[in-house]
Amino acid sequence: MEGGIHAGTDTSAFRDCFSLAWKNPYVLRLAFSAGIGGLLFGYDTGVISGALLYIRDDFKSVDRKTVLQESIVSMAVAGAIIGAAIGGWLNDRYGRRKAILVADFLFFIGAVIMAASPGPALLIVGRVFVGLGVGMASMTSPLYISEASPAKIRGALVSTNGFLITGGQFLSYLINLAFTEAPGTWRWMLGVAGLPAFLQFILMLMLPESPRWLYRKGREEEAKAILSKIYPADEIESEIRDLKASVDKEIEEEGNSEKINIIKLCKTRTVRRGLTAGVGLQVFQQFVGINTVMYYSPTIVQLAGFASNRTALLLSLVTAGLNAFGSVVSIYFIDRTGRKKLLIASLVGVILSLGLLSGIFHESTTHSPMVKAAEARYGNYTCPDYSLETNTASWDCMKCLKATHPECGFCAAASDKLLPGVCLVSNDTVKDLCHGDHREWYTRGCPSKYGWVALIGLALYIIFFSPGMGTVPWIVNSEIYPLRFRGVCGGIAATANWISNLIVAQSFLSLTQTIGTSWTFLMFGVISIIALIFVLVYVPETKGLPIEEVEKMLELRSLHYKFWEKTSEPYEKKPEV
Repeated sequence: MEGGIHAGTDTSAFRDCFSLAWKNPYVLRLAFSAGIGGLLFGYDTGVISGALLYIRDDFKSVDRKTVLQESIVSMAVAGAIIGAAIGGWLNDRYGRRKAILVADFLFFIGAVIMAASPGPALLIVGRVFVGLGVGMASMTSPLYISEASPAKIRGALVSTNGFLITGGQFLSYLINLAFTEAPGTWRWMLGVAGLPAFLQFILMLMLPESPRWLYRKGREEEAKAILSKIYPADEIESEIRDLKASVDKEIEEEGNSEKINIIKLCKTRTVRRGLTAGVGLQVFQQFVGINTVMYYSPTIVQLAGFASNRTALLLSLVTAGLNAFGSVVSIYFIDRTGRKKLLIASLVGVILSLGLLSGIFHESTTHSPMVKAAEARYGNYTCPDYSLETNTASWDCMKCLKATHPECGFCAAASDKLLPGVCLVSNDTVKDLCHGDHREWYTRGCPSKYGWVALIGLALYIIFFSPGMGTVPWIVNSEIYPLRFRGVCGGIAATANWISNLIVAQSFLSLTQTIGTSWTFLMFGVISIIALIFVLVYVPETKGLPIEEVEKMLELRSLHYKFWEKTSEPYEKKPEV
């Protein structure tokens, strides 16, 4: 394995992590307090998927315009892009702790604005504020945890950030379900997000700055005091020596250790190679489609043939639970199996799952129930496009839902929803009339006998994605850059993640309408294959390496195609590539 194997890394870091928690709870306290930033990230990702169902009900303009729905989701991502970019500079200039405090303040303000918004415009403003906070927290929390963690359990502790991201998503679905019958529904869902931000703000006021950042800024005594609480007494001196050697090398190379620019980043081989791996992983994490599932999970469930908002939320809770479970699996395997093998296993499963989903949605859309002439009681509400059609025998549910002058919905048969139903104008009166006859009302997906198989496909996708592609990109980015460039490079990678997130979030619903759900998932599957090739070629293994030694490994490594082969022999100097 690249970089060699250090003694002790073959034992379970998961077990070591709990052992350390018993012997030195201070380290775990640092990790979980900073990891609340991950909880905020996850909660916002999950809560909007359920809240959107009720926002559409309250604001008809949102229900009618797919672009407006995508904007409500993606404006938080746009804010996160700015937040991540500013966060890199803020981290290096003022420290990791202050960056987290600023992120909490912005998130809290955004939650209050969203809960009180009288219309879509102010709601979008609140989403931007929340996004700024999430963007800063997304790259700062794992960085803080990484720099305050002993090397042999660093992966497991940074994985707690991933666990809290998925835990936040699961919590958001529980909160969504709890408020489905409450007055104000989505206002409560979005407003509750301010509570964990306030909690983390209080906790971070009582915690120290990152010891590595303090040492980098010349505050050596403060750094030593914190390191003495993290490491056993016999390891402190060696840790300080490694830090000193890393800082001295940077100062020697640069002359002035405070000047950082893009040209310097690109010319420094270790940074360039680290950015290639780190940014690439962050981009592919989004382009394999995870946030289409997390942002639009209830909508996807409705596309699979489940009409009820509450049913869609309840079934989405299962995928969120599996996501949280997968992050626990990651904590166990990350320092046992290694980052790279976990990524590869994850992507292979994701590719197979997306292929399954593509096939299922293809079958669902080509075998939807037929449309029949409306019964007398529905006669006045028959879809105009259907009434004007000369060949009504060709109409099925999917064709009914594509009618736009005006928009129409499908009222399923009472005895069996797979039998022919009626195509009617989509409004609240018709919806209530259909429900009054104990029939299901469909506006976003059609009844299908493959609905449960689609849910299994979604579950498999989450099970494979979460332990690998869900957590490893953040872990790799927290440890792959030289100390001097870590804040800026982490900000660049997080910004790349959020830009990719924005592209996916803003385009998913439009893609499903333009090319269909089946082709959309197939497209994500092809991207996943490209991601697998990228991981095999460009991503190094950092398992068990002290942060200072990761830099040496990047300096000497070359492209490593045979990921399963161990390279425990010392590196030889390679020519510049």
